[in-house]
Amino acid sequence: MPSVPPSRPAPRSGTPGVPDRAARVRFRRAISLMVMTLLVPGSAQMVAGNRRLGRLAMRTWLAVLVLAVGALVLSVVWHAFAFWAVSNPLLLGLLRLVLMALAVGWALLFVDAWRLGQPLTLLQNHRLAVVGVNGLLSFSVAGTLLFGAHLVGVQRDFIVTMFGDGEATSANDGRYNVLLLGGDAGAGRWGMRPDSLNVASIDAKTGRTVLVGLPRNMANFPFKEGTPMAEAFPEGFDCEGCYLNGVSTWAQDNPELFPDLDKGEDPGIAATVSAVEGITGLDVNYWAMVNLQGFKSLVDATGGVTLNVRDRIPVGLPHESYFHYIEPGVKKLDGEDTLWFARARHGSDDYSRMARQKCVMGAMLQQISPEQALVNFEKIAKAGTDMVSTNVPTSEVDRFLALALKARSEKISSVSLVPPLINTGAPDIDLVRRTVADAIAKAEGRDPEPAPTPEEEPETALAAGPEQPEQETAPAPAAPPAPAPVTGGSVGSLSTGYAANQAEDLGSAC
Repeated sequence: MPSVPPSRPAPRSGTPGVPDRAARVRFRRAISLMVMTLLVPGSAQMVAGNRRLGRLAMRTWLAVLVLAVGALVLSVVWHAFAFWAVSNPLLLGLLRLVLMALAVGWALLFVDAWRLGQPLTLLQNHRLAVVGVNGLLSFSVAGTLLFGAHLVGVQRDFIVTMFGDGEATSANDGRYNVLLLGGDAGAGRWGMRPDSLNVASIDAKTGRTVLVGLPRNMANFPFKEGTPMAEAFPEGFDCEGCYLNGVSTWAQDNPELFPDLDKGEDPGIAATVSAVEGITGLDVNYWAMVNLQGFKSLVDATGGVTLNVRDRIPVGLPHESYFHYIEPGVKKLDGEDTLWFARARHGSDDYSRMARQKCVMGAMLQQISPEQALVNFEKIAKAGTDMVSTNVPTSEVDRFLALALKARSEKISSVSLVPPLINTGAPDIDLVRRTVADAIAKAEGRDPEPAPTPEEEPETALAAGPEQPEQETAPAPAAPPAPAPVTGGSVGSLSTGYAANQAEDLGSAC
């Protein structure tokens, strides 16, 4: 008779290393419940647990999903909604709380899904795997939501800290005029003399911007009529050693002349605004004071700025240990070198520096993309609060965000009130205002107003004539030739003017 092989004993359920089919089914079920919770929160409870809890979670998830998709679609088709959403402190605060609540709730659903998977009935290696998967999913989801809540909180703090709750102003002749002041003073420390003064005149519809540069050494200029400074200096700012960048200090030393300022307003800012309005003929809507050291941090936060360096730019002074040159060429500069590119005066002059500053402004506007801002958001927000003090109210932030986005696709014009066009020691204010008005008209596609003839303005024409040879920047005939100026970001020279100071397209001049 043929021999019959002995029968093998059937494996017992739960034998280590030999999981039976039931164990594998229980393991797959436990994993499935957690994956269901990841994809559709509450679905695990609907299948194997508390259905009331499952329905609540699924309805909440569906409502959040609909709102998120709706907000995304609305933001794509209507950018103004996105700008409003990211600048509204109340909405941002509510969104932060919602994200935190979702993080906690979703994590609890993962814990409940793990419980529904009956981990005590699983084999040991399956239990360890389920615990690991559950921990990974719950911490990933909750961590992502909490990080999102953190970023929303950063944005809210940025809006609340940087912008005020003042009254919004309307556009003047279709334009918003924002005074940009640069210096080493930080937020709330206005006492320092501003290192640079520019007015950004922005078209309220298109975002087309004209940068009006004012030299810090301008003297003998009028203030806007009806202001305390105009009453104190009815013949203009003509005191000994009084220049435009010293207006703020003078006003700070005489605060009793500004009794009508609201609490918290600074006499130095108010006086400087009245000076700029008196010089340019523009009505200033808002001001922004830029701390140049904070500006360095902003450049680093965005990954640097690319500039066309047309000549060697010194970084530091020759006696300093870190002294070096930024060599010519198209360079991507970090914050330190960008700051020196904008501020260097060694071997150069103030008007070349003004041109370089405009090149930096234009490059920053064109190169900081929404994608960069999103990736480096927290660093940019931190640098922004360290960099800028402003009276732009929170309610206007969305408007200026929209205009900034439009301005990226528009040319930036530049006009600077500097020699050889303007005598900064004794400026012809009529010529100054006409120059500003002409630049704005060209930017808007209008023909500039015709200049008045000598017959129409005999006094102005006679006054302007003899002043031109007395320009402070003209070298004396007997003086030795000056070294070649460092033009940096703009072609031109001291005698002929720098292209970036007078340009219909700042990008081409830089």
